[in-house]
Amino acid sequence: MKKGILISGLLIVLLAIACATNPVTGKKTWALVSNSEIFASSFSQYGEFLKTNKVITGTTDAKRVETVGMKIKAAAEKLLKAKGTAGQLEGYAWEYKLVDSKEVNAWCMPGGKIVFYSGILPICKDEAGMATVMGHEVAHALANHGQQRMSAGLMQQLGAGVAQAAVGGKSAETQALVMQAYGVGTQVGGMLPFSRSHETEADEIGLTLMAIAGYNPETSVAFWERMSANSGGAAPAEIMSTHPSDATRIANLKKLIPKAKAEAAKFGVIFK
Repeated sequence: MKKGILISGLLIVLLAIACATNPVTGKKTWALVSNSEIFASSFSQYGEFLKTNKVITGTTDAKRVETVGMKIKAAAEKLLKAKGTAGQLEGYAWEYKLVDSKEVNAWCMPGGKIVFYSGILPICKDEAGMATVMGHEVAHALANHGQQRMSAGLMQQLGAGVAQAAVGGKSAETQALVMQAYGVGTQVGGMLPFSRSHETEADEIGLTLMAIAGYNPETSVAFWERMSANSGGAAPAEIMSTHPSDATRIANLKKLIPKAKAEAAKFGVIFK
């Protein structure tokens, strides 16, 4: 009983002191692990990933990934500056790499470390498709979703009674958690719904970023339709997925497109 009270007390204290602000939405979020610690681990793991995978350079596709990446980066800087939160980009060291892999995937680690897999390029089809993916993945980083998921993981450990792992030795924990924070959740009712909410938020922020970068957000719908066709119905049930179903995502995007265009208009980007 006393142990339960102690753990509950620790949870309350940690929630009270370990908060950050989402620089895009202004929402309060968990921050049991600092960005400086996350970035150091992220940059290290990014470097190791590039060493163990074939990086494509000098090709038209590689150059397009970098071009779109720089435009999304510039859009992120404009958006956060307008919101008065540009300081949140301190420590970012943007990179945009294309790797040779048939896997249909792309990701952005904390601090702006981006990887596109060549397997997703046929589905992207063009720069607008790339911008849809790039905007979404960068949105995860801007909104500190990795930090939130890592914090949630630590809170789960604490809830299980492993208080020491949550409040001490976080540097050792970070290496193990930083990739998990961008991967599959742990259980239904726990990490999975949390991750789906991140995916939905990243879709909204991503649309805004691609629009500010000059890419019509309406093209995002066509990309996700192609993604859905590529899956051939093989995607897991939504309740067991960290991502919304394609149908849910497309419906949400259609609702969010007018808002993304309105945000872009504030920066002088007008779509007919």
